[in-house]
Amino acid sequence: MTPRKTKTTRTREPWAVSRVLRDRDAGLYLAGVVVSGFGTSAMWLVSGVWVKDLTGSDGLAALCVLALWAPTLAGPALGTVADRVRRRPLLIATSLLTAGLLLTLFAVDSPDMLWLLFVVLSVYGAAGVVHDAAEAALVAATVEPRLLGDFNGLRITANEGMKLVAPPAGAALYTAYGGPGVALLDAATFVLATGVYAALRVREAPPRPAVNGWRQAAEGARLLWGHSRLRPLVLAGGTTMLCAGVNGATVYAVVDRLGHSPAYAGALYAAQGAGSVTVGLLAGPALRRLGGRRFAAAGIALLAVAVAARAVPCDAVALVSGAAIGAGLPAVLIATLTAVQHETPGPLLGRVTATAGSLVFAPNVLGLAAGAALVEVTPLHLLLPALGIGLLTTAALVARRPREDPGRTPL
Repeated sequence: MTPRKTKTTRTREPWAVSRVLRDRDAGLYLAGVVVSGFGTSAMWLVSGVWVKDLTGSDGLAALCVLALWAPTLAGPALGTVADRVRRRPLLIATSLLTAGLLLTLFAVDSPDMLWLLFVVLSVYGAAGVVHDAAEAALVAATVEPRLLGDFNGLRITANEGMKLVAPPAGAALYTAYGGPGVALLDAATFVLATGVYAALRVREAPPRPAVNGWRQAAEGARLLWGHSRLRPLVLAGGTTMLCAGVNGATVYAVVDRLGHSPAYAGALYAAQGAGSVTVGLLAGPALRRLGGRRFAAAGIALLAVAVAARAVPCDAVALVSGAAIGAGLPAVLIATLTAVQHETPGPLLGRVTATAGSLVFAPNVLGLAAGAALVEVTPLHLLLPALGIGLLTTAALVARRPREDPGRTPL
């Protein structure tokens, strides 16, 4: 009986992935992620290189990523927007807004204009919070519940997989045309994504009337804190992203220690993208087999080892560690998002998704800020192993949690 069950599981998992890919709307969602993700990945890398070239400061370069992540602090309020209006038009509006803002970066040509870059990156991040909340709610209403893990894994594959091509392409474009050329490319990808979202055939229920905005914004936090399956995953995600933020702020210091120019960061991001492609394809089957907590714990443990290994000043180790970071980090994010989509009522899903995003990614903002300071005063051979120890502790705590109820489908 056991062997027959194992055989059935193995034959159904590839079918589950192909079923997601054959769904028209799911395919369009993924196409939008690929198109806009290409520009976002290129801009994410180039913004730091741009600031590094203008100022020579590793700390200021790391603050570019901080500006992108800072709006997650307002996630509960921003996510409420996704529950108050129809979500497909909201996806279109946020994409067009982002495209228009990126064009203003043609004015950034000296250190005196860097304030404009940071403002645009902050608004870019806020639009992304609203966009992700609306998308998560639409996906949960479109994709079969059992296939949500597969879809979220494929989304990671599509989004993070852009690191295989977008950072090198962005670095080459930056070398030829500077930061404004990359901003124009990113704006064009958001315009194309707008067309993709306009083609979706999604029937949306009318949004609930707005009643007491502050109370609505707090509903997401109340639901997450009182939910026995969501709370441990969100807490583990937040701790992991705190350490990941500090680690992310060290990237240019790692590149300097290896003896390369700042553009070499593109190679490290490409290696990370390769790891993320792999884990995204395996996420659905792994979630069904391991459950959300054990899948998250395995990913965090892998991340811990990879972060500590970055202290070794060797190109091969740095590239392998980048790939392992890409494979380990998404696990807790996929597990958390899938659990939120399974456990949250549709009318609340926008704000709960954004609130979970705040609780998971706000520590990343703090980590980036702390990392920008620590990288200037702490040797990498001390800082990176310390982060690895913190991540291993988190993985052990998640793994010790009770298993999911055997009567429920693993998240």
